Amino acid sequence: MHHPGTNNKVYKKINDNFEWSSENFKKISEIIKKYPSNRIQSAVIPLLDLAQRQNNGWLSKNSMEKVAETLSMSYIRVLEVATFYSMFNLEPIGKNFVQICRTTPCWLRGSDKLSKVAQEVCETNIGETSDNEIFTVVEVECLGACCNAPMVQINDDYYEDLDEESFKKILQDLKDNKSIKVGSQIGRKSSQPERKFDA
Repeated sequence: MHHPGTNNKVYKKINDNFEWSSENFKKISEIIKKYPSNRIQSAVIPLLDLAQRQNNGWLSKNSMEKVAETLSMSYIRVLEVATFYSMFNLEPIGKNFVQICRTTPCWLRGSDKLSKVAQEVCETNIGETSDNEIFTVVEVECLGACCNAPMVQINDDYYEDLDEESFKKILQDLKDNKSIKVGSQIGRKSSQPERKFDA
């Protein structure tokens, strides 16, 4: 399980109050309708995801308390869920949350080289956030795109069939606020057999 470290940096003052935005309050109603009325606590994962998105990619104590209050459950039960799943961040993260898969298929295809590229371009260590708060880089277990290894997830998007050069370009383009190509970097469709594709 990973939770990115803050490298003892001082972050901008974090607002201790967390209230649902009006847009998210409407979404919560729709989410809760999907569960039986006596089982609304089952909505804890989607509500934690919503809270994390509203809170710039991480869950503060107050945001988890708000989820607990919304679902009429204890804070400790919400915290148990948030700490179990690696998709939830319990500390502030950078603008681009770079998750490098290190499981066997990706490792065999060079994910260790991708980790070195990320540290170099993002100017931070694994598990930390860059000084400019543009990147948080972590290594994770399987992200489920083994056929297209090595791959990384950046925020909500997958980048597959990477090599050092293509990954370096993606990170540099993010740094320079340029648009980047999501998905396979060799033009592969889904998980079809690897061959030379037109990118």
